Amino acid sequence: MSKKVLERLKAQFGDRILATSSNFGDDEAVVAPKDWLEVATFLRDDPECEMNHFVDVTCVDYPMREDLPRFDVLVFVRSLAKKHRVRLKTRVDEGGSVPSLVPVWIGANWGEREAWDMFGVVFEGHPDPRRILLYEEFVGHPLRKDYPIEKTQPLVPYRDVEDIDKLPPFGADEGQPWSRIDWQARIEGSDFQVSPAIGEQQGQRPALSRGTEYTDLDDEAARTATE
Repeated sequence: MSKKVLERLKAQFGDRILATSSNFGDDEAVVAPKDWLEVATFLRDDPECEMNHFVDVTCVDYPMREDLPRFDVLVFVRSLAKKHRVRLKTRVDEGGSVPSLVPVWIGANWGEREAWDMFGVVFEGHPDPRRILLYEEFVGHPLRKDYPIEKTQPLVPYRDVEDIDKLPPFGADEGQPWSRIDWQARIEGSDFQVSPAIGEQQGQRPALSRGTEYTDLDDEAARTATE
């Protein structure tokens, strides 16, 4: 049913729809960043699409990808009336940006802030482009696969806030729980990534970082890990 939406997009935008796919019940269209806002608006306003339900927006980091920009930006929407749903995707490189979809679906507001906070992708024209989960002084974007796993935050003292009992600043042995794990020992002798970030930083097999199709090597790694 959602494939009709993909056909509608191709009929309307032609080769500006860079690719489409329908796998495992997920129907997806890929567009360039310059077409991101226009295609999203069409999905909402076209009577045959009527995508009036914003579901989510997020990013995926592929730092090892060489032939395509580093980040996928994805928005998931559906039509309450027609019962179809699609995933719209674009790709941006380090330092790149896409137009905010808040003017199209107001529900994108907090999702885009979270995507900025976690991945550092800029949404141009966002009405309130602040971090949403972390504080403004936080350095980096922690869902990037090259974010240092041992990094301890916060890097600034806690603020005094009236009527709130503040917690004391903590050190490296008290900060993020994953920074206290001996990752070297945990993955020694293994080629199966226990964490995409730590695998990336330690030069492990980059299957989860390239964004390629599932390979025989992945099948073997998954089988071995469950034995």
